[in-house]
Amino acid sequence: MSAAELLKHPTPEQLRERIATEGYAVVEGVMPPEYVAQAREDLAGAVAQEKAWHQGRAYRDENMVLVCSLYGGAFWTLFDQEPVMRPFEAVMGSGCIVYAYTSSSMPPRGNNYSTRIHVDCPRLIPGYVTNMGATLLLNDFTEENGATWLLPGSHTQAEAPSEEEFFARARRVIAPAGSGFFFNARLWHAGGVNRTAQWRHALTLNMCRPYMKQRIDIPRAMAQMDLSTLSPRARQKLGFLAQVPASLDEYYAPPALRKFQQETE
Repeated sequence: MSAAELLKHPTPEQLRERIATEGYAVVEGVMPPEYVAQAREDLAGAVAQEKAWHQGRAYRDENMVLVCSLYGGAFWTLFDQEPVMRPFEAVMGSGCIVYAYTSSSMPPRGNNYSTRIHVDCPRLIPGYVTNMGATLLLNDFTEENGATWLLPGSHTQAEAPSEEEFFARARRVIAPAGSGFFFNARLWHAGGVNRTAQWRHALTLNMCRPYMKQRIDIPRAMAQMDLSTLSPRARQKLGFLAQVPASLDEYYAPPALRKFQQETE
């Protein structure tokens, strides 16, 4: 086992190269300490609220938040963290939007659904990235607290590797809080197991092309929320400019009032 290389201040060209060849890039310092502290606090509260919503029912995403943007706060201001957005836009262009916005929290001496060997996108189109993911570290990732495993170069591999093949060549995301693990969503990876007595928190983003459907219709899910503090960039990334018209009135509306206003892919 070896740790994945940590990059500092990579250029867009370097990011594109790494994602194209290795399938991933681990970048240090994409979130400042004050943001990390606030996001960690907000996430702990959101995990508790999500558990309460399930009322004791078993669910596979336990200890994870399904739609982080429903909880406001740091989950909205994430999109104004330029170093977080830069790798996505370097690979997919400024028009990319959120496909899924979840979390990856591991409880003390436990794990979550991410521990299986998996990819985050079912489509494999040679030479074209439809989805790109990121795990954004709100705690240090260590061997002991469940640091993610990844298989370098496996983003071009259609079939899942065997456990023997995967763990023989896998690397781990050993990195400090504030780092980001960015990857082609076709990269085979797996969460570890938290063997410590402390929670280990992270945010997870999956970005897609703006003509694609989101896993959950985020603008509709947020329709009853006060969006007055949502920045223009957050609004675009969350898909508010890529909505499909729901009526003839919306379809024939003046350009400024149309649901789909996305300019780039």
